[in-house]
Amino acid sequence: MKYGARNTIKAKVKSVKKGDIMALVKFEVTVPAEMASVLTTESVDAMGLKPNDEIQLIIKAIHVLPVKE
Repeated sequence: MKYGARNTIKAKVKSVKKGDIMALVKFEVTVPAEMASVLTTESVDAMGLKPNDEIQLIIKAIHVLPVKE
């Protein structure tokens, strides 16, 4: 299956809570993942980012797309 999302995380379904219209599916991450972000050079300089810095990644996304192969 092909899709446009570049960052992927392996996970397993932890729980499924079904409602009349929507369902809440919780996932447990099973494999560490590498992620990427595009920042302005100004932001990189302002944060002083360099290899091996310990940081937090905050993910802001409209959708988390589960893909079952």
